[in-house]
Amino acid sequence: MVTPFDSALRPDAARFVRHCQWLLDQGVGLAVFGTNSEANSMSVAEKTALLDALIAAGVPPARLMPGTGCCALSDSVVLTRRAVERGCAGVLMLPPFYYKGVSDDGLFRSYAEIIERVADRRLRIYLYHIPPVSQIALSLALIERLLRVYPGTVAGIKDSSGDWSNTQAMLERFQPQGFDVFSGSETFLLATLRGGGAGCITATGNINPGPIAQLARRWQDADADLQQAALDRVRGTLQKWPMIPALKATIAYYAADAQWATVRPPLVELTPAQHDALVAALRELGFSMPGLARGAPIAAAQGAEQSGETHAAVED
Repeated sequence: MVTPFDSALRPDAARFVRHCQWLLDQGVGLAVFGTNSEANSMSVAEKTALLDALIAAGVPPARLMPGTGCCALSDSVVLTRRAVERGCAGVLMLPPFYYKGVSDDGLFRSYAEIIERVADRRLRIYLYHIPPVSQIALSLALIERLLRVYPGTVAGIKDSSGDWSNTQAMLERFQPQGFDVFSGSETFLLATLRGGGAGCITATGNINPGPIAQLARRWQDADADLQQAALDRVRGTLQKWPMIPALKATIAYYAADAQWATVRPPLVELTPAQHDALVAALRELGFSMPGLARGAPIAAAQGAEQSGETHAAVED
């Protein structure tokens, strides 16, 4: 899930809750504080406050999988413990990613320390394998070791390697043990489900949740390949631009809420030209976000905001 920020770059809890509620209405779960959430640009206090705001607003904890993996062991423990105490279905856990070239022994020790310190039988960890960003790979041998020592607690993985052969190897080796394998993009959703996987945890679920959820439910239908191809066209369009600014620009446009386009440094928003090209490409696909009202172009909305007008997200 992407995280909205206000004009002072503070997390915007009201917009966050509205977007979560819209996504739940579209039939998907919520992986908050992941890569596309700009989670590593937020403090532990900001993330715990947003989690508490979601639950206070009535978002079911069983539909939440917060990202809790940090470079600092103590931060990971605090976030993981909070998620478990709040009743979240599981946590999505990056390895500590600052130091490169660390051994499987070091990674095992990191995960083990978190599990032992949280010390709660309700804990369900979904490992987060995203070496293109973290530069830290989670080997099959490491996963095997974690499953042997912490069966049940280490419940699954999100594979964002972008390498189908790696996802396939995980499915073949670990799925028979009840280990949930999620692909990191809907591009691999149909193949993952056909291989016995659990589904996908994907950036474009923020803007195209209904069709993705439909394929997850109906992957055995005769038109499943056509559904997959339609998802790929939307994904391919978004990937022509930096993903996080493009996602936020799309939400801002379709919700008529310019503030949604804001990203935290070091990220930067799409330029007006990039925004216009993105909107044109989505229009060509016949893309829509049901439940939101399509607004004016971002450049116009920003100009109105600077003149004192306000733009609120359209709720269902």
